[in-house]
Amino acid sequence: MTTNLTSDQLAYLETQMNKVSRSFALVAPAVEEPLNHYLAAAYLICRVVDNIEDCVRPYPWQKEHFVEFDYLLRNPAAAPDVLAQWEQEAWPGLSSDEAQMMTVTDGLPLWQIYGQIPEAYRAAIARWAWEMACGMERVINPDGNNLFVSRQGVKLPATEAGYDLYCYYVAGTVGHMITDLAILHYDLPEDVAARLNKNSQASGRALQKTNIVKDFAEDLKRDVCYLPDEWLREADYRPLSLRSAPRDWKRMVLDNVLNELEDSVNYILDLPYTAVGYRQASLLMLLPAYQTLLQAAQNHATLFTPNHYVKISRQTMAQCLTDAQTVVTDNNALQVYSQTMHIQVDKAFESDKITTTA
Repeated sequence: MTTNLTSDQLAYLETQMNKVSRSFALVAPAVEEPLNHYLAAAYLICRVVDNIEDCVRPYPWQKEHFVEFDYLLRNPAAAPDVLAQWEQEAWPGLSSDEAQMMTVTDGLPLWQIYGQIPEAYRAAIARWAWEMACGMERVINPDGNNLFVSRQGVKLPATEAGYDLYCYYVAGTVGHMITDLAILHYDLPEDVAARLNKNSQASGRALQKTNIVKDFAEDLKRDVCYLPDEWLREADYRPLSLRSAPRDWKRMVLDNVLNELEDSVNYILDLPYTAVGYRQASLLMLLPAYQTLLQAAQNHATLFTPNHYVKISRQTMAQCLTDAQTVVTDNNALQVYSQTMHIQVDKAFESDKITTTA
């Protein structure tokens, strides 16, 4: 069973994806129809969860809106009433585009599309979107929340396990969600599905951890850090004031992400070549992450300093697109790519030369 979306609905998905995530907007079109539409809708549903968590309102208000979100997952036909209420409220802390998603005008088309998605796919989206919401609610809950602590006025996970759990809530759940959708779309056999599920969580966490390294300095401006307190303690909390950190400590942070990326490679290796569109989309998330980590390694001297800057160039992104097409149906080439990236990161840490990108 497929969902026949109107041209207006397809235009809506494209417009909203470009507003809230240009990177994922590049990924979804690589996937065959109608899976690409389901993935776009699923991503936007997750954005609604993020909007509730990101909104600078008291915890009881956020908890109430998570409950209303759960109601929408189970009853999308109720969206006009719920959104009419939401658009009367202030959503401080959100961008204008994000706040508009919580209104009837920009939000209702999403829930109408969600309601049209076949039940099995919709159930997968609902399961993992609610798991994400429950996790975020736990993170922001001020009562009995031992996941996060405060150091120098900065909120951060207390332990490495808490760091992994946070990344699971915000990204590992997405890994599970999109894997379930792909399994349904390609009708993958149970043994393949089991192997994919084994690494789907790590695949999501890897991308989140890459962004955590990339956005470290920007996050500090909001008095938040997602690297764990037990790691920061080893560096005498110097990164929290952008006073750098020992080279070995920086390498440890990047190695943690590289290990997750290795699981992401194994995830793609387990995808059959017949799932070419989804393999391509997965590579368009994996390869830029590898290149981001390589640039971080090349610029390790300025990591966690006022000059902390980790962002790959358009030229590098264009090369990722080319490389993804090269390895999409060649597992050996993908393994070589991964091994090469690890070697290049090793060499980068042996040098004090800083690489600049446009």
